Amino acid sequence: MFVSCAVMINPLCSVAQTREPGSMPEHMHAPAPVSTSLTLTVDGKATTLSVADLQAMPQKTVTVHNEHTKADETYTGVLLGDLLAKYGFPVDKTTHQKMLRSYLVAAGTDKYWVLYSVTEIESSEHSGDVIVATGMGGKPLGEDGQLKLVDTSDKKPQRWVRNLNAITVKSAE
Repeated sequence: MFVSCAVMINPLCSVAQTREPGSMPEHMHAPAPVSTSLTLTVDGKATTLSVADLQAMPQKTVTVHNEHTKADETYTGVLLGDLLAKYGFPVDKTTHQKMLRSYLVAAGTDKYWVLYSVTEIESSEHSGDVIVATGMGGKPLGEDGQLKLVDTSDKKPQRWVRNLNAITVKSAE
């Protein structure tokens, strides 16, 4: 049985909460399935990429400060702009207007998702790097799944996506 108490209402109640054995606190969820591939959808065409496919592409290494862990972390992976260019959204004079009006949704296996404008991930338009990471500190990612979206320009990792498994590009037109 879950026992809750409001400290402000009943100061005699212990701050510790009693739970049935095996139950999880409200803020915790069952672990998400580990990501093992990425489905990239551009203009309605879906491509599924394995970790090996991503590792075979040109790699970028970035060092970022993770505000959650209070530590600097080094990730290696594919620049998201390069990935989009290879699979249907190259940025050039013919696609410039489309880029300005497009966005992408990046989602993890736990259904957590974030939104980016395409200009935020395109190196010709933005100074930060957004990568689909396959490794951290020279090793596979581990508990964050095999894929993770990492952004060097965000002050907090709230738009990083652990267990990344899908990126879909959409147009606002």
